[in-house]
Amino acid sequence: MNSRNFMQPYQFKNGLVLKNRVVMAPMTTMASFYNGQITSDELAYYALRAGGPGMLITGVAYITEQGKGFEGQLGIASDLHLAGLKALAKTIKQNNTKAILQIFHAGRMTNSKILRGMKPVSASAISALRPNAEIPEALSEAEIHTIIENFAHATHRAIQAGFDGIELHGANTYLLQQFFSPHSNRRVDQWGGSFENRTRFPLAVIDSVKKTIESFAESPFILGYRISPEEFETPGIRFQDTLKFIETLTMSGIDYLHSSIGHIGRVPLNEGHDQTPIIQQISSVINGRIPLIGGGSVQSPDEVQQALDRGLSLVAMGRELIREPLWMQKVENHDEQSIRYRISEAEMDELKIPPAMQTYLNESFREVMDFTTDCAKPTDRYLSQVAPMEGYEKKL
Repeated sequence: MNSRNFMQPYQFKNGLVLKNRVVMAPMTTMASFYNGQITSDELAYYALRAGGPGMLITGVAYITEQGKGFEGQLGIASDLHLAGLKALAKTIKQNNTKAILQIFHAGRMTNSKILRGMKPVSASAISALRPNAEIPEALSEAEIHTIIENFAHATHRAIQAGFDGIELHGANTYLLQQFFSPHSNRRVDQWGGSFENRTRFPLAVIDSVKKTIESFAESPFILGYRISPEEFETPGIRFQDTLKFIETLTMSGIDYLHSSIGHIGRVPLNEGHDQTPIIQQISSVINGRIPLIGGGSVQSPDEVQQALDRGLSLVAMGRELIREPLWMQKVENHDEQSIRYRISEAEMDELKIPPAMQTYLNESFREVMDFTTDCAKPTDRYLSQVAPMEGYEKKL
């Protein structure tokens, strides 16, 4: 039991050490106040789930008011958010769990109602392919540089708040991905067109954040980047584009790459007959140069170990840590038989799941729930291709 690799420590190149190789994936709670301030409901939710995983990545926080993506979202756009963020970091860092704050700009994946009258912005004035999507305003050169600075300022606040790192949310069709995507980016200047130009914005953000870390972090502070492998849109990101981008990201100075896929064994959608799992192909490109985090429908200890065997450095668990906050502690205590793999509505309050998140689970992620009596262990019929909650896209 104790020989399982995921129970062993992991050290990043900058010296930060994780006590084990299990990561709580970033999942939206929709429980913050209207102004992005943390609530006691959120703190209780994270407190119950901290202490076991080696690293916990928060739900995403918006870096500027115009980058807010959904109601109930955590904010890091102002120094007014600092007090709450300090409480959040302290809550997570119990029993030596490392606290990572995920940050983003929603870009076109929001609307003027959520933005209180402001219009969404993006690389180009192209709306997302979803119902009632608003046409965003194309960002000017000056506005692009301001947003790059906003990412740096947010990183500085994360350092001040006591977090151990930040993760740039470059997945799930948000602004960093929108600049990379040929669907949302139709620019003809230095920020669009060629592959090199479409990667210029995320790389500029990475560079700005790195300089901020070098200037202000007094202890090891890690920088991660989350990426989605492909898009359905035409034109859109194809997996070969992503592999090329990953090669660039590997050399950009990030401390880890986090792949966003719904199932650990998923294969590319637009690559013809190629049935090689996405994780395996990404791992081959990285070739051990930086850590790779991934997950998706990983529930049992054996599945976590199998995920490491696929080439991952660290394994992210999402829905399972909603259902079983003490998953890691039970594995460590040889109490795997008591791990719950399904939950009922009656258990939600006991599990400190915020009311808004309960509604979201019931409406959009009912596979997390269980209304049967068969909840002894995960089976194939419970595996889902749906990604963990990282946004409120279905509700916009």
